[in-house]
Amino acid sequence: MMELLVWLWSQLRSCGNNLPTLGIALTVFALLFDFLKRRKSWSRYPPGPTSLPFIGTMLQIDFHNPHLSFTQLSKKYGNVFSLQNCWRNLVVVNGFKAVKEALVQKSEDFADRPYFPIYEHLGYGENAEGVVLARYGHAWKEQRRFALSTLKSFGMGKKSVEQRVTEEAGFLCAAICSEKGRPFDPHFLINNAVSNVICSLVYGERFDYDNKKFQRLLHLTEQAFNEEAGFLPQLLMVVPWLLHIPGVPQSIFRSQKEILDFTEELVKEHRTTWNPTQKRDFTDAFLQEIEKAKEHAGSSFNDNNLRMVTIDLFTAGTETTSTTLRWALLYMLLHPDIQCKVQEEIDKVIGRDRSPQMEDQANMPYTNAVIHETQRFGDIIPVGVPHMAYRDTELQGLFIPKGTTIITNLSSVLKDETVWEKPHQFYPEHFLDADGQFVKREAFLPFSAGRRVCLGEQLARIELFLFFTSLLQHFTVCLPEGQARPREDGHFAMTLTPHPYQIQAVPR
Repeated sequence: MMELLVWLWSQLRSCGNNLPTLGIALTVFALLFDFLKRRKSWSRYPPGPTSLPFIGTMLQIDFHNPHLSFTQLSKKYGNVFSLQNCWRNLVVVNGFKAVKEALVQKSEDFADRPYFPIYEHLGYGENAEGVVLARYGHAWKEQRRFALSTLKSFGMGKKSVEQRVTEEAGFLCAAICSEKGRPFDPHFLINNAVSNVICSLVYGERFDYDNKKFQRLLHLTEQAFNEEAGFLPQLLMVVPWLLHIPGVPQSIFRSQKEILDFTEELVKEHRTTWNPTQKRDFTDAFLQEIEKAKEHAGSSFNDNNLRMVTIDLFTAGTETTSTTLRWALLYMLLHPDIQCKVQEEIDKVIGRDRSPQMEDQANMPYTNAVIHETQRFGDIIPVGVPHMAYRDTELQGLFIPKGTTIITNLSSVLKDETVWEKPHQFYPEHFLDADGQFVKREAFLPFSAGRRVCLGEQLARIELFLFFTSLLQHFTVCLPEGQARPREDGHFAMTLTPHPYQIQAVPR
């Protein structure tokens, strides 16, 4: 091939003033040079399993446990390997070193998101992509900046949010007390409590635990996560024309559509009482930006995006924290010795006569370690939201072309055998030094990392500490008599949730 390039170059020199011939020769030379350059790059494309016609490598993946499939494939093809879902190229990134390079060291290279055609029927489109799934660009930057600054102005990271969580923890403990020691599934009550915190920030109100409208919203949110798991949603992602079959989107993503309709009703209620001079919550602040943006075409502040952004905040601020707390109670039930140590620390630092405060966290290394280990071992988001290569780049010495969908197997980071002493055991000592003091671990990435790190990380940290310590301050969690030991494996539906279990909350 090099000889051919040399020959072409000699022909170029001999063309002289023959402009048509020179133009053709230059074009051929440029195309051939580009082909050789691309072939050299693609020769370093990540390896992967053989792709079948039409379906690609989709049969290689268990879509009910994709993180386990990715971990198994990485043992054969390496920490960075390729897949093909029909005609879409994917690269899966495994292990702490590779994931850190992608999300932290080359953050902008992998900051984009693939387009999600399955959400078109919900109104997803240009300038209406929310925050979590928005393409990397002006609209995403505008919305992320606005969300962070607005939530901060309403108290996120401040005492005011801490007070909201403490108040809600009181309602939660009162609801558990009303069970009077009877066995119950904590899922329902924990979901209510966590959701109320984000509702107070986004919609300006909390709901009673028996509020039917509130329960409907929580049920729809849970169903929406289930709708996105499995083979069919992944197929629709890469064969979007199937979505044009009448009734398909409505039947498959029914709950997601109902959440949007529900959110629209909440926004309408807000509009009727909205006072531009008095911002009550995030929704009011967004409505004010919509009014300002009417003079600017192409702004991402519009009615459609208001629905998208508030749903992003609600789902991100509810599901992961609620699931983490459910795992925490399960682990306390399964490890009563660890629960006892946490309660001893609570009694020593906080006592029984006052509510926990965030400033207590610095003096409670063991409790802090247990919460972090719950996030690590519970593996709440085993597969991060897909990224997309923003430009041609490299990862671990392999070529990643622009537009490639990137899957980060966060489970492989939290269970990386080269990093964690006992990766497949619940072991709070992962986060303690020899003196029993809390230590941060670089490979602790439950919120992802880089430009796309979770919006609600700060709020989640506050909620996890205050809810968890409040619960164990007031109750000892026991396995109800005569019940079998709960399952320790999880159920995957975008998040990894515990299988249903019951507890007996014994007042202390």
